[in-house]
Amino acid sequence: MVRKWLLTLQQPIKHFVEPFAGGAIVSLSVLFDELVEFVTLIEKDTNVGVVWQTIVDGGSAELADMIVDFQVTEENVRRLLNTTHAPHDVLGKALATIVRNRVQRGGIMAPGASLMRNGENGRGLKSRWYPETLKNRLLDLHIRHSQIRFQSGDGLRFIQANAGDSEIVWFIDPPYTVAGRRLYLHSDLDHEKLFEEAAKLIGTFLMTYDNNKQIRDLADKYSFQYTEVAMKNTHHALMSELLISRNLDWVKD
Repeated sequence: MVRKWLLTLQQPIKHFVEPFAGGAIVSLSVLFDELVEFVTLIEKDTNVGVVWQTIVDGGSAELADMIVDFQVTEENVRRLLNTTHAPHDVLGKALATIVRNRVQRGGIMAPGASLMRNGENGRGLKSRWYPETLKNRLLDLHIRHSQIRFQSGDGLRFIQANAGDSEIVWFIDPPYTVAGRRLYLHSDLDHEKLFEEAAKLIGTFLMTYDNNKQIRDLADKYSFQYTEVAMKNTHHALMSELLISRNLDWVKD
């Protein structure tokens, strides 16, 4: 869907910004599809941010080696994720973040998330642990790392500070109104303020949100168009979310 949106812009896209980056799947996809020149990722969670900083600084290969060498056992995982004995070096913190995402239920990064037990196909903690795949992704990112910019901080403030930049194309995927509290460490967000600031953007934007009356009302208030699209949650249940922008005629084409 995002690829289709970008192609309808019919212009070279120099700067693609994801102000609530998380895993930044969309930004990386459009970068590898060569639809944009470079991407800027903003992330408030310092644990996630250290992974992006490692990649941007050219440390992907070292991190990839650490992932391949890490033996996923409950003892090793608990030791690595134990806040008392947590790594203090950048690479160690990056490894801990990736392990946490892979071994906690649903990939949830918020405090209190439990470790997987049975997992996929009864493989327990190893259900989502594919070290060679992770290594290859990191090595691919290393090739493109000069096209990725990272900034640790608040996505809403970044939007406010850069609203007048006409070269930016924005993909805004904020913590959702309900699920965000369960999924993310930093889930508190003034949703109306986000809509208010999005209305001031000079550049093109596409926003995704949970499908509920609060968000639909905000879209109406700021004269944005919205449409429902199918998606799957972390439990693979079919749900719907909203695409929101100034113009969504391209969705129907």
